[in-house]
Amino acid sequence: MTQTGAVHVHLVDGTYELFRQFYGRNSGQRNAQGVEVGAVRGALRSTFALLNDGATHVGVATDHVIESFRNDLYDGYKTGEGIDADLFGQFGLFEDALRAAGFTVWPMVEQEADDALAAAARLASDDTSVERVVILTPDKDLGQCCAWPKVVQYDRRNQVFRDSDGVREKFGVDPESIPDWLGLVGDTADGFPGLPGWGAKSAATVLAHYKHLEHIPDAPGKWEVSVRSAAKLAATLAEQRADAQLFRTIATLRTDADVGTVDSWRWSGPTPELERYAAMLDAPDLIRTAERLALTR
Repeated sequence: MTQTGAVHVHLVDGTYELFRQFYGRNSGQRNAQGVEVGAVRGALRSTFALLNDGATHVGVATDHVIESFRNDLYDGYKTGEGIDADLFGQFGLFEDALRAAGFTVWPMVEQEADDALAAAARLASDDTSVERVVILTPDKDLGQCCAWPKVVQYDRRNQVFRDSDGVREKFGVDPESIPDWLGLVGDTADGFPGLPGWGAKSAATVLAHYKHLEHIPDAPGKWEVSVRSAAKLAATLAEQRADAQLFRTIATLRTDADVGTVDSWRWSGPTPELERYAAMLDAPDLIRTAERLALTR
């Protein structure tokens, strides 16, 4: 995954990874104290796997709390309501275990994990020492980061890499138009609906030409693209343009989070605390893995 001398940055959506592990094969696993730890154990092993494959610089972003500034923008935005208590209870443990393992962690409160990933991707993209930036998440909104040089997105579950061309192939728009696309289509995972009648295909057709919401004329007769039900879609956009722009704002990732420097993300080995967390997770293999990998740094 990494060539000698090349800096390949790996940015992990820790919240997604914890969900992936919990709803995969790692739920219902409790330690000797009766605490559910399976998702943390699985996610920590998957993060070490990046190092095993050659990664050198790793940052993990987490949602320390689910709510963010976006909840102040839109009442329907996602909250922590409905998250399984056994999963939610592992959030803090995951962050602490990652730190003990020597990984850089960004626990987000006012902003979200996706914002930290975007901030780190932007920073790494601008760093001349970095050859490649891999964002490990399938989230649609992170596709906007593929507009920057060197940045690709990786869906670990489906083992799919996606660069700017991949974003265009999947969504039908340039990476920089992803927030506009989501403003029209919505994102049920994040709790905002988009505009009635606007679907993925119609939004892609219009935005592939106009790029951004403000460039789309109100009158369908002025549209320079052919779309089914254009009159109805144009009327909806004209009436609800403010909503679409709000949803676009929600979908636009911030890049001002304090994520340190690329050099500070280099993994150089675990801390002594990993032994305690490995025991808590009933995972002595983590110690052996960390010690073996540290010898190669």
